[in-house]
Amino acid sequence: MTTTPATPDTHATDGTHATLVIGATGTTGRRVTAGLIAEGRRVKAAGRTPTPTPTPQPGAQPVRFDWNEPATWTGALDGVDRVYLVPPTGSPDPAEVMLPFLRQAREAGVRRAVLLSSSAIPAGGPAVGRVHERLPGLFEEWAVLRPSWFMQNFAGSAPHARTIRDDGAILTAADDGRVGFIDAEDIAAVAVRALTDEHAPNTDLILTGPQALSYADVAAIVTEVTGLPVVHRRLTFEELRDRWAAEIPLEFATMLAAMDRAIADGAEDRTSDTVERLTGRPPGTLRAFAERELRAAASH
Repeated sequence: MTTTPATPDTHATDGTHATLVIGATGTTGRRVTAGLIAEGRRVKAAGRTPTPTPTPQPGAQPVRFDWNEPATWTGALDGVDRVYLVPPTGSPDPAEVMLPFLRQAREAGVRRAVLLSSSAIPAGGPAVGRVHERLPGLFEEWAVLRPSWFMQNFAGSAPHARTIRDDGAILTAADDGRVGFIDAEDIAAVAVRALTDEHAPNTDLILTGPQALSYADVAAIVTEVTGLPVVHRRLTFEELRDRWAAEIPLEFATMLAAMDRAIADGAEDRTSDTVERLTGRPPGTLRAFAERELRAAASH
């Protein structure tokens, strides 16, 4: 595959503007922050506390930001000309708070917005799909990242990671459906390009890893890498919905369970070349992710 070298955006490096990273200590946000700083960009690292925990990378300016507190928006937007948008966690209707913020951002001088969405949610679809639909009308420079399911769902404190540790099982309603699982490192690398290249993508970008895998495939890889026996346990839509509803609002739990049902129907059985096309390198494999993040954890 041939790739076109990225053209630096001189406006972004003139020292007068910063990039606001919302969710700067989260799964993609902290990686985006690190990637921007590595390129010499000014970053305002947004979090709900004045000094987010964990602390943002050295070189980032911590700034208080809460989607549900509009009083925090003005300070976060001061001196910013581009923004990385991570929707509020667990909200079935993020557009309610995000669209007023985006209008204020445009008025404050933000000219480029990069939104984290999902491969499962098209423009105009549920949840963040409404924000996706409106973004091109708000900003001349924009991108919507639509990654497939994160490999990080199998690590740390994520629900699949917990059941792998506690039950030796991955519980889904996806049957034999396959997913192009993607490493958050690759999502962040694309986000940095979308934020900093001279020309914004001005489109939505489907992001996947190099292979579409079933959850049984994932369980086999985790078993091989960690030495711990892991299986895929199939649930019905109702069983999965009820498990989620014990932790999150029913409406959101129903939407997540429906996404698993869509996987079973083949909705995520695809791969894309977007990561390599924008970054110049291929996306990482699930095995490489497991060797990096799961093997050491399994030995403790």
